[in-house]
Amino acid sequence: MIADLNFLDEWIPEQMEPGTMFLLDGAGELGKAENPYWAVLACPACGALGLITRQQCAGLEAMICGSEVCSAEYFLADGYICYRPPN
Repeated sequence: MIADLNFLDEWIPEQMEPGTMFLLDGAGELGKAENPYWAVLACPACGALGLITRQQCAGLEAMICGSEVCSAEYFLADGYICYRPPN
């Protein structure tokens, strides 16, 4: 399954709906030097906010929602959110 990725130009947490991304102003300043945090992404399934790394933003690593009520697995590809198919 594929969903659209939406972007916010300004950090307004109340407007972070599921599948919305906000690129951090100081992208690359936090986290590990080889793979720093790059953006905030609202889980496309439940809307929980989470930091994502540069590699996740580029689609090189998959993500799992960190919410206590959701375990969605997905990755980014060409401006879309792609859900990992169940085994």
